Amino acid sequence: MGFEHLDSPVPGPPQKRDDSSRVFSFTTIMYSRKLCLSSFRYALARQRFQATRSMAMAPRGDYATLTEDDIKHFAGILAPTSIISSLPPFNNPQNELDTYNVDWLGKYHGRSKLVLKPKTTAEVSAVLKHCYSRKLAVVPQGGNTGLVGSGVPANDEIILNLANMANVRSFDPMTGIIVAEAGCILESLSNYLAPHSHIIPLDLGAKGSCQIGGNISTNAGGLRVLRYGSLHGSVLGLEVVLPNGEILDQLSTMRKDNTGYDLKQLFIGAEGTLGIVTAVSIHCPPAPRAQQNLVLALPSYNQLPEVFKLAKTHLSEVLSAFELFDRESYELVCHHTGRRGLDENEIGDSECFVLIETSGGRAEHDEEKLASLLEILYDTSSSSSPLINSGVLSQSADQFFSLWSLREGVPEAAGKTGKVYKYDISVPVREFMNVTNIVRNRLQEKGLYRSGPNSRVSHVMGYGHVGDGTLVLLKNWDHQAHDAP
Repeated sequence: MGFEHLDSPVPGPPQKRDDSSRVFSFTTIMYSRKLCLSSFRYALARQRFQATRSMAMAPRGDYATLTEDDIKHFAGILAPTSIISSLPPFNNPQNELDTYNVDWLGKYHGRSKLVLKPKTTAEVSAVLKHCYSRKLAVVPQGGNTGLVGSGVPANDEIILNLANMANVRSFDPMTGIIVAEAGCILESLSNYLAPHSHIIPLDLGAKGSCQIGGNISTNAGGLRVLRYGSLHGSVLGLEVVLPNGEILDQLSTMRKDNTGYDLKQLFIGAEGTLGIVTAVSIHCPPAPRAQQNLVLALPSYNQLPEVFKLAKTHLSEVLSAFELFDRESYELVCHHTGRRGLDENEIGDSECFVLIETSGGRAEHDEEKLASLLEILYDTSSSSSPLINSGVLSQSADQFFSLWSLREGVPEAAGKTGKVYKYDISVPVREFMNVTNIVRNRLQEKGLYRSGPNSRVSHVMGYGHVGDGTLVLLKNWDHQAHDAP
């Protein structure tokens, strides 16, 4: 297979694959029906587990039990510093595994006794070959920043953490194509590209901790989908280790490649159930020379479609983000940060807020466009039916990031308030708040969501990416609420 590992993030020309690697990779997929069925059963188990385990441990699958001999076998593959285990011969305290056994919100808990942290694709392959032959269950883990527990064991599965695979293998400043390993932190990749005047076409609130392999495996959308599209279009190639340990080399650096099935698309969003992503090639756009943003307060959700339409019409090519967050989200962020983005007297009884970002080549041009949009929104409004109640346009870099913090701070603020249920829902923009209101009404009917300190559900918040139709629904809950019908 065409595989090469570089120990340091030194840019260089993309490595040419062996001509036979593509054919071999296709054959692997086609003949291994047993392997695919095994992966599919594992995928279904993970789905059932995510739906049921927040309060009780999910039923254990029919997998083998980890033994001391298994630990010794892994010790022959990985360096001692790449293994954390409460079993002999390592005997690490269990609290050293706790970081890997629980999600960052403290909602999902596993009982893994072994964490493996390989440094190369070859090591990942060797580990999975043994696990496949022994029928040992494995959970791939990236930055563990997810809100639905997919990177945490359901029971005592082996955790395969990819944090040690954090090298940039190559970057071509002419094409803007980067080849990076799965454990690279998203923000680190952004910092790596900054001197080359390029950016990663993905931006998330968790960019300081999330890993690019996890982003690929969950098909993370984030804040730049409106401008740069989804990862299905940005990812040019993947290197994946299949469940039986075979390496699928599809690390193409070509923008167009019609020489066979586009297998990488199967792994984007598969959450590790079909194989573990170990490296990725991504097309990175040039960095914008100027960025501006503004936050608008809308009287109600009914104005959202018209405001979105006007923003697309008048900002056109420089529009890079259009984010929504409701009043409850806004108030919770303001409460936990101690600052408010808009004048309280001007926002009145606004039901929701939108953040609009532009990314262009000249600051004056973009600022003029935003100011013009703001005027149009005011002028289009009438006393009986205003489109917006208020708006604020950033005037400095500090204000730019301060306005973004109102939207990006929602998940963290919710996490500080209590346990969180999170749902990413793809719905038409016009239905965004209908979904949120339906959930609120349902909880109220059950007596779970009401005013006062004794409410079992303290907050129901809706926010999301209007550009790609993704609504994020958050609920703060207690243990009693989980068992309610």
